[in-house]
Amino acid sequence: MAATSAEPSTDAGVPASRPSHKLTRGVLVTNLVLQVVIAVTGSVVRVTGSGLGCPTWPNCFPGSLVPIEHPEFAWFHQWIEFGNRLLSGVVGMVALACFVLAWLHRPRRRRLTRLAAYTLAGTISQGVIGGITVLAGLVWWTVAGHFLVSMVLVWVAVLLVRSQWETDAPVRPLIPGALRQLLVVSTVVLIGVLVVGTMLTGAGPHAGDAATARLNASVSGLAQAHADLLFLFLGLLIAFAFALRAVSAPSGVWRAYWWLIAVVLAQGSVGMVQYLTGVPEVLVIFHVLGAALVTVGMANMWAATGDRGQRGLAADHLAGSSATSVASQR
Repeated sequence: MAATSAEPSTDAGVPASRPSHKLTRGVLVTNLVLQVVIAVTGSVVRVTGSGLGCPTWPNCFPGSLVPIEHPEFAWFHQWIEFGNRLLSGVVGMVALACFVLAWLHRPRRRRLTRLAAYTLAGTISQGVIGGITVLAGLVWWTVAGHFLVSMVLVWVAVLLVRSQWETDAPVRPLIPGALRQLLVVSTVVLIGVLVVGTMLTGAGPHAGDAATARLNASVSGLAQAHADLLFLFLGLLIAFAFALRAVSAPSGVWRAYWWLIAVVLAQGSVGMVQYLTGVPEVLVIFHVLGAALVTVGMANMWAATGDRGQRGLAADHLAGSSATSVASQR
């Protein structure tokens, strides 16, 4: 009996299952959503002062994986921190699923598999960094590193979603090299915005635990530097728009650009209100969400300015059918 198209053969002629495009797409998008959500829930842990609700790691308390009744630790602090740890486990399982699906994909894609491997390795490293953060007593630079790695994983998650429909061909730029260099400068400035933002948080009132020492730096000075970098970033994006118009950039590039501008303006507005109102807890959460969405927008902007070729359902079905035909002839 001939093999079905859902079971293309391997090079050795042994049937191998091929996950559906819909399943793969769903898992990759879920990974992107969860990478954003885990950053946001981390801010919830911080603003509620629950960072040391579980004072040890990997257990919540010595000898207990889960929260226990304790006179020195409020139950809601324990469960907020423990809930974040549980969500981290879910993120890890989804990252593993991304890698497994990428590995089983036929024909196998090097870029898809490589990005999925980066996602899995980075997610595992986040668990270790989270443990170090707790054991170090929420020292500001450990919290900052935890957040910045999370933004890297958000960036990779965007590329991973897009890579499902791309070939392994070298990227073909859709805009001139000078504009891509401007995009590089803009990305470096965005990194500066994120780094200074974590320093501002480290010096501000939301440490994650009332007893945690703060970064000994001027809050107003860091806030000014953070705002200056954001305005510089916005200015570069405006200049980028004029350049895109001058070279008649493709519509896909413009769609990515307008999405990015929208989230940057929203994020700047939240940050301004946040500073003027004394950094209320709820706005800290929205500001972290905004930082993740700006990262999504910038990663999508980068991906939109290059073409790796499109390998859609029809192409994969043809490749799978060819492999099936060879297997049945054998």
